[in-house]
Amino acid sequence: MDNHIYEHKVQYYETDQMGVVHHSNYIRWFEEARTDYMEKLGLGYETMEDEGIMSPVLSVDAKYLRMVGFGDTVYVKARIKEYNGIKLTVSYEIISDRTNQVHCKGETKHCFITTKGKPLSLKTASSQFHEMFLKGLQKDKEENE
Repeated sequence: MDNHIYEHKVQYYETDQMGVVHHSNYIRWFEEARTDYMEKLGLGYETMEDEGIMSPVLSVDAKYLRMVGFGDTVYVKARIKEYNGIKLTVSYEIISDRTNQVHCKGETKHCFITTKGKPLSLKTASSQFHEMFLKGLQKDKEENE
């Protein structure tokens, strides 16, 4: 399966009284997909945090296009949109297996800090993460051309 794709089956607790997924869950799925994507690239959040590097979310944007319901399976495509060593932007598309359409689009922006909250550059703090994100960015750009 594509490294960018994270599969999620909608659970009952993720829906409202109408059986429609509550909007907050899309943000959770973004995070699940980003975590999965990093692991598929070779280094996950656990390794990053073991190195004393944190990556807080600076902003989240989501555009809800169509409803998703209980029992549906969605595929979340995560792609590196921007990366410069200091900040990272990841874009997402949530696609329903039932409709094969995009039901939500969004992005998250991140920075990198020490465990004490001091900003850092991955270029100097961790060459392995820096190279991983650069390779992911290049690959994602090539695939979108």
